[in-house]
Amino acid sequence: MNYFPLLLLCSALSVWATEAPSDAGQAAAVAQALDGLEAVPLYEEDELIALINDNRHLQRVRDQDDCQLTQDIEARAEVLRLPSYQFLWGDMLAWGICVPAEPRRGLQMMWAAARQGMPAALEQLGRYYYEGTLVQQNRERAVPLMQEAASLGFEKARFTWAAWLLAGAGSPLDYPQAYLWLKQTVTDDKRKYREAERLSQGLAKRMPPHKVKELNHQLLY
Repeated sequence: MNYFPLLLLCSALSVWATEAPSDAGQAAAVAQALDGLEAVPLYEEDELIALINDNRHLQRVRDQDDCQLTQDIEARAEVLRLPSYQFLWGDMLAWGICVPAEPRRGLQMMWAAARQGMPAALEQLGRYYYEGTLVQQNRERAVPLMQEAASLGFEKARFTWAAWLLAGAGSPLDYPQAYLWLKQTVTDDKRKYREAERLSQGLAKRMPPHKVKELNHQLLY
């Protein structure tokens, strides 16, 4: 847990109470404030990555934790340069979550996370450039970002990459690997299963039958 902000507040309240011992009402108010104060724990790395992958990170920071961890998040992004925190801080800045919106600075932090190989950062930047979100649309720049995220095993990126290929991105040389990635998807989510089937069938139709047979044979081993 990160108790540093809480300790500072407790120390300040303690000094204030000591300097005014004659006011019993004020002392009681201080004690009541301390009793009701709880420290919000900072996220573990695995927990934060799971929140990001599920797209629940901004909601957690703003709605559940009431923006109490903003300074700690900034420090871990700007000073410690942890990629998951760089991505979180960048998203907060880009959309004005708990802080004034600074889209340019937010994108710079997302790029910092992407350069450290964070799949979610690569995927989001790829999507932003593909759709023209916050930046000028640039699909040539988007393609390698999404492909890299997919190659790192990020499931969301693999689905998106396959959809982009079917929409005309990339090249036919990219179809076999994208097909294998989809066929290797393991999920108990029926919606994802159906989507993987739809996309893989779409890719199969664009490849020679003997190539599809060869790829299916690879999946047996």
